[in-house]
Amino acid sequence: MTPAATDPARPRVPTGWRRLVARAPILLFRAGLGPLLGRRFLLLHHVGRVSGRDRRVVLEVVAYEAPHRCWTVASGFGPRSDWYRNLRAQPKTVVQFGNRHHAVTARFLTPDEGAAIMADYGREHPRTTRRLCAYLGLPADGTEPALREAGRAIPFVRLEADTNPPDAPPRP
Repeated sequence: MTPAATDPARPRVPTGWRRLVARAPILLFRAGLGPLLGRRFLLLHHVGRVSGRDRRVVLEVVAYEAPHRCWTVASGFGPRSDWYRNLRAQPKTVVQFGNRHHAVTARFLTPDEGAAIMADYGREHPRTTRRLCAYLGLPADGTEPALREAGRAIPFVRLEADTNPPDAPPRP
């Protein structure tokens, strides 16, 4: 594949009033109203890789594994999104899910893992998936091969809750 085939033209990050609208859910979390967003969104705290300042972004939860307290999120604007790059620099952070805070470690998924996640997400949310793919300039016909191709092009991150004490062996 050519680089253009694997790296779709991403939409531009919102600016101006669109940015304010996109960031409005942060205010809901700050006001303790995170549960209004259900299990579809979380608030990710991250540290600016250059500034060292605390940053926040609300992300859609693509997959949630309650027993393991793991959340999978996607970087629709690609690997150049600030939150994605900040997690690359410092993968240990905190998420707020509902009104609870969880210490997590970010694990960056492979394109093949992303393909499987996108196929599952597409089966669960077909209408949202078609709209999302169209917005991102990815194949949007809803077929499994198209969803897998889209999933390979979107960077996915699994946020795994830190459940082990510092001296305990890591979870499998």
